[in-house]
Amino acid sequence: MKPLLPLGMLLLTACSQGSAVSQPPAPDFNEARYRNDIKILSSDDFEGRAPTTRGEQLTLDYLSTAFKAAGLKGANNGSFLQSVPMVTYTAAEDQRIRLGKQNPSYRKDIVLSSHHNNAGIDIKNAPLVFVGYGIRAPEYQWDDYAGLDMKGKIAVILVNDPGFALPESGKFKGKAMTYYGRWNYKFEEASRQGALGAIIIHDTAPASYPWSVVENSWTGPQQELANLPDSKDRIQVEGWMQLATAKALFADAGLDLISLSKTAAERSGHTALNQSADIAFANEAKFSDSHNLVATLPGTDKADEHILFTAHWDHIGKDNSRDGDKIYNGALDNASGVAGILEIARQFAALDAVGIKNRRSLTFIATTGEEQGLLGSRYYAANPLYPIDNTIAVLNLDSTNVNGRTKDFTIVGKGQSQLEDYFIDAAKKQGREAVSEKNPASGGFFRSDHFSFAKLGVPAAFAGGGSEPIDAATAAYKADMQAKMKGCYHNVCDEYRADWDLSGALEDMAVFFDVAHALANSDARPGYLQQSEFHSLRPAN
Repeated sequence: MKPLLPLGMLLLTACSQGSAVSQPPAPDFNEARYRNDIKILSSDDFEGRAPTTRGEQLTLDYLSTAFKAAGLKGANNGSFLQSVPMVTYTAAEDQRIRLGKQNPSYRKDIVLSSHHNNAGIDIKNAPLVFVGYGIRAPEYQWDDYAGLDMKGKIAVILVNDPGFALPESGKFKGKAMTYYGRWNYKFEEASRQGALGAIIIHDTAPASYPWSVVENSWTGPQQELANLPDSKDRIQVEGWMQLATAKALFADAGLDLISLSKTAAERSGHTALNQSADIAFANEAKFSDSHNLVATLPGTDKADEHILFTAHWDHIGKDNSRDGDKIYNGALDNASGVAGILEIARQFAALDAVGIKNRRSLTFIATTGEEQGLLGSRYYAANPLYPIDNTIAVLNLDSTNVNGRTKDFTIVGKGQSQLEDYFIDAAKKQGREAVSEKNPASGGFFRSDHFSFAKLGVPAAFAGGGSEPIDAATAAYKADMQAKMKGCYHNVCDEYRADWDLSGALEDMAVFFDVAHALANSDARPGYLQQSEFHSLRPAN
């Protein structure tokens, strides 16, 4: 394989700049190696990389060997692994469910689970209450639970937040989803309200994904962090139901879901459905450790300060109940991102080896359990190997660009922090304009590992790709590839493709490299902007 940089360039840069450089040499990523990493990590041998499985061990062995060969150090007292205590809950497929007069079918109409170490669920005659969007947000003068005692009751909740339904109203952030629109917030809030359970009504547009994603992601083994202090207060049962099922349930109660949904977007409140639920299924809990992989390239005079790269190594695993293909390979999501941070690490390590070092340390975290609710990043953020106060920024790669080069560069949730200025400048060097994502209603900023750090005030960015192909030929290729991959998100067809055009991913990786280099050789500490919900945690200067 060719070296990352021509040797003459390496030596010239090293001799002229000494131990640090003000401008990074242009990265020369090895596409063949990057492509091969994706191919191997997403191969059937790795069985879909589910946490606590044989696929995890194969993944960790592969990545540990690769990071060590590149010259990075294990961050956990020499080890590359950080244990993440997990519990795996498996709800039985045979579920007896009655919602009012409806008897929805598991998987087809509804998915339910319980994140408790119990033998199973046996709920009888639990009152159902429609709580609109299930939000308590004082800053938006919004409380769907005001005056409501949820003890012993099951909340029925709309997906997303009121801004999606009424973007022109100025409520919340319009079409851009807030954290209040995310499913995990809704279950957390129902738990705080003392509810017995919560069921979200799925609707493809506000959810930003079809029912197949819910069915594939929320059935079978479900992981959570073990020994959480508030786990005993968590709702007993949680899940999703199809929109058609919800409409029938409301109609049986003499109510119109569409009309009530419009009212729920206009003002907070709740409505008793005067219907009850019976829910019964067996449930199993198994405790075991999964692992984050954490590799570090130490800095020089500011080595105690860290720039973090994150990418989740896990995917959904395999489903033996399926006919045909049973393995969720997760090539795009997220073998591509893990291969990306590995290739970036190799680039920095090669420079470090010839004396071109960074002042701050660079730390690369391949996280576990992202697909189950950002578990690995949540655990690291709560149990950091390096102090959070000295974590300068988090740069997250998740599902990199396989659609060719673009004129623009996407920053998900653009407008959050000063960290974005570094991405804007790096993209501009490539002649690209940094823009917001095309579908802010999907809540992308809250859906990947960087968010675990943002909640603690660490400037964090989820970026990459773009929507404007570089030329007509690339546009034609993109249209063809998107047609081939339609419906593959969280599905068994997310497999490595030899015809992927990875040139855009390599350009994006160069942006990340540039941003990390600039921050790693600076005294600056970016903060969150005034309009960000995280501003008070680490304000912009």
